[in-house]
Amino acid sequence: TVKKLHHLFIKINIKKKMNKYFCIENQYMQIVSSHQRHQVEFGCLEDKIEQDNPVRFIEAFVEHIELEKLGFQARATKQEGRPGFDAKLFLKIYFYGYLNGIRSSRRLAKECVRNIELQWLCVQLQPNYHSICDFRKDNPKALSNTFKLFVSFLKNEQLVSGETIAIDGTKVRAYNSKKQNYSAKKLERHLVYIETKTNEYLTALAENDEQEDAIKVSDVAQKIERLKTNKIYYEQLQEKLAESGDTQISVTDADARALLVQGQVVEVAYNVQAAVDAKHNLVVATHTINKNDRNALSAIAKEAKANLEVETYTALVDKGYHNGRQIDQCQQANITTIVAAPTLVNSNEYGTTAAYMVTQFTYNESTDTYTCPQGETLTTKGTWHKKTRERDSYRFKKYRTPKCKTCAVKHLCTGRQQGGREIDRSEYAAAVEINNTNYKNNAALYRKRQEINEHIFGTIKRKWSYYYTDLIGLDKVNGEYSLIMLVYNMKRCFKIVGIEKLISKIKSWQPEYPKPIIFAGILALKEAIWCMIYLSKKNSAIKIAC
Repeated sequence: TVKKLHHLFIKINIKKKMNKYFCIENQYMQIVSSHQRHQVEFGCLEDKIEQDNPVRFIEAFVEHIELEKLGFQARATKQEGRPGFDAKLFLKIYFYGYLNGIRSSRRLAKECVRNIELQWLCVQLQPNYHSICDFRKDNPKALSNTFKLFVSFLKNEQLVSGETIAIDGTKVRAYNSKKQNYSAKKLERHLVYIETKTNEYLTALAENDEQEDAIKVSDVAQKIERLKTNKIYYEQLQEKLAESGDTQISVTDADARALLVQGQVVEVAYNVQAAVDAKHNLVVATHTINKNDRNALSAIAKEAKANLEVETYTALVDKGYHNGRQIDQCQQANITTIVAAPTLVNSNEYGTTAAYMVTQFTYNESTDTYTCPQGETLTTKGTWHKKTRERDSYRFKKYRTPKCKTCAVKHLCTGRQQGGREIDRSEYAAAVEINNTNYKNNAALYRKRQEINEHIFGTIKRKWSYYYTDLIGLDKVNGEYSLIMLVYNMKRCFKIVGIEKLISKIKSWQPEYPKPIIFAGILALKEAIWCMIYLSKKNSAIKIAC
């Protein structure tokens, strides 16, 4: 027992010595010492912002441009009350906010108080959230002009080449739910449902009258009144839809539309178009629309050409944009199109086989005829027919041959029991054939399309979470996404050139602001001349006039 107590006493002493040792070691461990919160210091905000901080570029860029020439409107100051803030202050705040993933005006107002970078940028001015919000809402067109002005800076510094441009679009959610978006069929379904339920409730009322159940009668009467109110609401929407001539109507945001996003997935959204230069993957043109890509090519292609002020360039576009009219308009504007052709699919298993699809027929331009795979000639009477669809309309000519009746392979060529095979040739077929030839001859170049522009939408929507908008109205959404694309270009330039070099380039740059109306007229005349030259290749009479 004495030995056990002795060993226990030794262990306790050792443990005490070890604890004492570790305590002594902790006293001498190296830790970072803190400053006292109440310590008075001498310094300024300028010392706390590094020379390569992005806020210094924002300051240099905004101070170098003239906002009035871009269309920014300052709110009129009343005689009473405090003076208003300079428009440049709000533009700086929004540049900083979108560069750092902050788009809420309330959050931006808070950051002006607590964020040392914004304190430096705003020179410690602290506008309220309502003033910040109104600036973005009131100046969508000016924000688009600012984007275009920055593109001219990129061109001036040779950061864009203007030779090869990839065009694509992406859908962003609108500030309107699916429930608040109606088509004619959806409204009709609601009205039929109301009629059915009203009849059910009236039957229930009659039964309750016989049973004299006052509680249920009151409940059914309230439901009938609610159905009457809903019926009036849906009928008013039907009238508005009929007056608009559109296929759908949105309640919260009148400009938003239900668009096909992927496969069968539909969202009430806007479609943001972007044209991206191949040299450094910088956006050179952008605007927002409320329709799908099929009728969107010529507008974004011409905008890119106008922003870069080039005579011609090559546009790489996916098959969702393949439209004869749009391709023809691009070629008239001297833009070389490489648009992927959609795959032809025969939905009738007893119809045309692969060997006799329209692509296997040869068109003879000199005689205006088609030659089928069997060597027979299909002719036309020269009559123009018109095909009208929900998406667009176009003219076409029909080509036929009487030899179809006795042809041995008619069952492989057409599923029609009466008559023979007919070929429709659109008025834009020549432009489509030129485009398809470009696509076949430039397969390697076309494969670069995704490398050029797809990652931009991935960065904006996934990494920055700008996959939706809280603004209402097409013009405002267009202004916001012009700002987002401008900020994207800024970040790219920070990596490509460096912030300090970029600041020095901005200070030596001479901006060219939107041209007056007379110069816009000259540009329009220039486009008309290109169209005449293009058409003169097809018509000798027009060639003489040119």
